[in-house]
Amino acid sequence: MIPLIVDLETEWRGGQSQMLLLLKGLYERGHAAELIAVKGSPLAHHARREGIYVHTISKRARRFRAAARIRSVMADGRIDLVHVNEAHALTAAWLAGVHRRVPLLSSRRIGFPLQKNWISRARYAALEKFVANSKAVARSVIDSGFPSERIAVVNEGVEIPALVQPHERQLARKRWGVADDEYLIGCASAFVPEKGQRHLVNALPAVKEQFPKVRLLLVGEGRCRAEVQGLTMRLNLESSVLLPGFTSNMREFYAALDAFAFPSEFEGLGTALQAAMAYALPAISTTRGALGEVVDAGRTALVAEPDAPSFAAAIIQLMRDPELQRRLADAGRQEIKNRFSVDRMVENTLNLYQQLLR
Repeated sequence: MIPLIVDLETEWRGGQSQMLLLLKGLYERGHAAELIAVKGSPLAHHARREGIYVHTISKRARRFRAAARIRSVMADGRIDLVHVNEAHALTAAWLAGVHRRVPLLSSRRIGFPLQKNWISRARYAALEKFVANSKAVARSVIDSGFPSERIAVVNEGVEIPALVQPHERQLARKRWGVADDEYLIGCASAFVPEKGQRHLVNALPAVKEQFPKVRLLLVGEGRCRAEVQGLTMRLNLESSVLLPGFTSNMREFYAALDAFAFPSEFEGLGTALQAAMAYALPAISTTRGALGEVVDAGRTALVAEPDAPSFAAAIIQLMRDPELQRRLADAGRQEIKNRFSVDRMVENTLNLYQQLLR
């Protein structure tokens, strides 16, 4: 089988990470998938490093250029289906008339209503399947009027890492300038309003009253990063909140942490949270969006509302109870192994492909 994957984003976020994992998994299973991506994009770069066959197009007028490239790649009939990963790619595939030749699938990771303009309706009508990453996202698509029989749910997955060793933890904490006796809580997410990093910063003063040596490590980029940085200054927390920006070494990030907090006000599924749980970190999360499908309150993670008082209380509860920390860490890692591994995501996607081709 030769699927064609199309992703025209120029940034590296969870959706691009998932597509790279899918491409690698397909190759490992003997399926020579191909990728169309923007020249110079992180996904194109990482895919080439993994030996994936990549067709690149320039960023300028990318939807029209991608449509032309799709038609060119499909000309010899070798492509069995096309799987687009975001809205620009869906437009390009629709313009290329993919749906008249092979099955067309589109990933869906956000729970916002589908657009109703005529172009959007035409694009959605061309789809064989929407591939929702959670039941919550699938419900939002159904509520927008899309037929339920043309929706498949395939949960995103994360790699199950080797457990962090003491020397790794020591080096990672040294990298971030964190002392051995400090308790480090981390969050990895884009800095946009719905991710809620401000709730963690606002929660910190109450936590520090009882645990003065607690610190936050918030990695990521986005338009709200400066706002969060300004908040730390107003609260006199500059020495307690680390805002290093984007990091490519996520193992080093997770290795440095004592716990992970995810204050998201809306989330499609939350691969950063899944990864933290896979690293056996005790986690605190909201259940907004699809996060309630990931965490089991009190068993695999503590659950809080997306506000400062709720997260402060949960952090204090966690820090007071080492046995709770251990229990959440063990149960969380096992949950990810059982339900949200990369292998499970790849196999479920491959099964969907094979069903459509049959």
